[in-house]
Amino acid sequence: MAAKPPTTSIASIKRKNFLGQPAPSGYVAGVGRGATGFTTRSDIGPAREANDVPDDRHPAPSKRKKDDDEEDNEDLNDANYDEFAGYGGSLFSKDPYDKDDEEADAVYEAIDDRMDEKRREYRERRYKEEIEKYRQERPKIQQQFSDLKRGLSEVSEDDWNSIPEVGDARNRKQRLGKLREKFTPLPDSVLTRNLGGESTTAIDPKSGLASAFPGMLTPTGDLDLRKIGQARNTLMDIKLTQVSDSVSGQTVVDPKGYLTDLQSMIPTYGGDINDIKKARLLLKSVRETNPNHPPAWIASARLEEVTGKLQAARNLILSGCDICPNSEDLWLEAVRLGPDTAKKVISRAVNHLPNSVKLWIKAAELELDLKAKKRVYRKALEHIPNSVRLWKSAVELEEPEDARILLSRAVECCPTSVELWLALARLETYENARKVLNKARENIPTDRQIWITASKLEEAQGNTAMVEKIIERSINSLATNGVEIHRDHWLKEAVDAEKSGAVLTCQAIVKSIIGYGVEDEDRKHSWLEDAESFTTQAAYECARAVYSHALEAFPAKKSIWLRAAHFERQHGTRDSLENLLQKAVAHCPQAETLWLMGAKSKWLAGDVPAARSILSLAFQANPNSEEIWLAAVKLESENLEYERARKLLAKARSSAPTPRVLMKSAKLEWQLGDLNEALGQLQSAIEQFPDYPKFYMMQGQIYSLQNSVNQARDSYNTGTKKCSHSVPLWLLLSRLDDSQGQMTRARSVLEKARQKNQQNAQLWLEAIRLEWKAGLKEIASAMLAKALQECPNSGLLWSETVFMADRPQRKMRSVDALKKCEHDPQVLLAVSKLFWTERKTLKCREWFNRTVKVDPDFGDAWACFYKFELLHGTPVEQEDVKKRCIQAEPRHGDLWPAVAKKPENWRAKIEDILLMVADALPVPI
Repeated sequence: MAAKPPTTSIASIKRKNFLGQPAPSGYVAGVGRGATGFTTRSDIGPAREANDVPDDRHPAPSKRKKDDDEEDNEDLNDANYDEFAGYGGSLFSKDPYDKDDEEADAVYEAIDDRMDEKRREYRERRYKEEIEKYRQERPKIQQQFSDLKRGLSEVSEDDWNSIPEVGDARNRKQRLGKLREKFTPLPDSVLTRNLGGESTTAIDPKSGLASAFPGMLTPTGDLDLRKIGQARNTLMDIKLTQVSDSVSGQTVVDPKGYLTDLQSMIPTYGGDINDIKKARLLLKSVRETNPNHPPAWIASARLEEVTGKLQAARNLILSGCDICPNSEDLWLEAVRLGPDTAKKVISRAVNHLPNSVKLWIKAAELELDLKAKKRVYRKALEHIPNSVRLWKSAVELEEPEDARILLSRAVECCPTSVELWLALARLETYENARKVLNKARENIPTDRQIWITASKLEEAQGNTAMVEKIIERSINSLATNGVEIHRDHWLKEAVDAEKSGAVLTCQAIVKSIIGYGVEDEDRKHSWLEDAESFTTQAAYECARAVYSHALEAFPAKKSIWLRAAHFERQHGTRDSLENLLQKAVAHCPQAETLWLMGAKSKWLAGDVPAARSILSLAFQANPNSEEIWLAAVKLESENLEYERARKLLAKARSSAPTPRVLMKSAKLEWQLGDLNEALGQLQSAIEQFPDYPKFYMMQGQIYSLQNSVNQARDSYNTGTKKCSHSVPLWLLLSRLDDSQGQMTRARSVLEKARQKNQQNAQLWLEAIRLEWKAGLKEIASAMLAKALQECPNSGLLWSETVFMADRPQRKMRSVDALKKCEHDPQVLLAVSKLFWTERKTLKCREWFNRTVKVDPDFGDAWACFYKFELLHGTPVEQEDVKKRCIQAEPRHGDLWPAVAKKPENWRAKIEDILLMVADALPVPI
């Protein structure tokens, strides 16, 4: 029989012999191309040729039966496809399965079993939790009706017998009987056939419709359709009449009340009904297991209350009260749930628990009449005479005289109550109050409130000598009785005493306790911190007492005298400040600031001779003192005594020729209008102190006033050579050139100044504004970016970026500025102006307050704030800003010093300068 020729179908393609089969014995890959195989020493051992490949390296080829009639065709079915081996089956399906493979499979299987045992408990527990969670979210039908099934045990036998038969759906007779009972409406064809035409009003009685409408037949025996319609209308009228009033169109049905009734039918609890049922069952089990457990009854009643079953809640809580009559919580819950029967319930409660304070107080609260409340409290005090709470509640309802009688009885029943003793002492007269407090100290020797009250009592009677003695005795007595003296507690008592008006008591407490528990080396630092703490709490008398004690301990400390003087200036009177300064200069005569503060206080009060006498004493204590010389000159010049001021300056120049004295001398002549004399003094001053920059600035400004531009420029140039690090000199020289229209020279001056003074924000800002004023905005922006690279934390430059940007970008620039310089006053002022441009007045006022709080010496901020209040604020707010500015006495800024130092404004007060700077400031846009 001849062999069949190979077919061309895909399923019959012959499988290649070498695919998926082991290599023949002695096969070396690539040996035909001259390649040689290689082995490792672990494979062949020592002294073996590379080409001598042993036969045992490859397993014997598997035996296959080859039949010429039956050829192995490749199976291309999808079920035979393998991801790695293709349609030929598994990658290792043709390899032999030897003992090593079997041993490896056994080891892996043992490892898998071991790992499975470790994870089995966790897996089973997790599976159980997931099942329980799933069943809670989607319970079975049998779980949903478990409560109904449990309720079937209470069904009686008669109820069981009265249940109708359901019937068997497989019974053909029952099914046919139900089908016969169904009503099938007549088709339209029957109605059409019975109607004779469109105007027909009767139906043929033989059609079967007449039986449905008895009494609706016509005399001819037909069914009258008109009567059917009339009967229907009559029935509708009857129903409408039942719900309508006699007034036409007015209904007696209250729609709001109807909706309210519907709302009352809706349960207030929105949780799952299954959770309610489970909770109810659990609580019932708890009640049955331990009926004497009051929280179970309370929880059950509250569950019913939450679900809207208020009556069931009341019944439950009353049942609990019957079973647990000694639980006051149950009785209080019953009173809360039943307001209508609250008095009866509370009456039963106090009968069962006559010693319960809460029940008696609740009984008094339920009474509306004042006499009834008093009666309840007195009845309660008969049962519980040692209850402080009941005594206090009863006393609060009485008049002062009756309250005093009650308190006298209360302290007998409750001798350890400090509050009752103190309340009785307040109602008694002075003599009786002293006796009461003495008895209180005998009964309660460990309480400080009794001693402090006794001190206040003596202070109120004017016995000031006894106040300090009582406080000292109290500390000694309490320490003797083993009471720990807490310094902070006593200082708090001092603050409370000051707020109650007992100033002497608070001072005595501070004096007695201030040094308690403080080391000698820490006294000064600790006391100053206490004074600051009292000042922040507005306890000024306590702070004054601390300063007084500190000055007694350290009379020669200049810093304490200065702190005390500043405190008196801010929170005291002029007399107290002057008395303190007199003591200060007596102990510290070398302290120039204390002398000047005393002279200034007298001068502000209008007592110029007293100020002169203080300064003369200061001269005696501090000869040749620059500060005192200048203060005397200012005093005379402010009071129009110019000749005396000139004589003083002449003496000062001869005895103490300091640069500042020389500058003040030239400035006085300049302010008085004698410019030539001022220039002469400046020239001699420059010869004595050539490195003092203010001489060159004043000389240049005077030359500018005389229109001598070249001389002014020469003066500024000389100053910049001598004092190259003086930024104001460079700025004045640049502005002089800019005012003469020489922008190129001004630009070169600023560039040279930046080379001499690197990383200086003022010089960069002046150059940026110069370019911006000339209309070169792109150059100004580029220069600003370069300036920020050199001075990245300059608030002056960041504030300039806000208003140099376009309006949509200003907010973003302000945020960047705040990130870089959060507490810089220039940035805060720029943000305030930004809110001003956006008409956000509240935010603007808030940011202005923040600015002046951060830097009270920033005059431009005060002027801008005042201008804002002039435009958008009330007169009260304007006056408040002005008052705060005068108190702060600002001196720095961009525009403020320029206005304040003008010769014509040399006698202007801070209030006048504030107004002038506010007028000069433009409104931000």
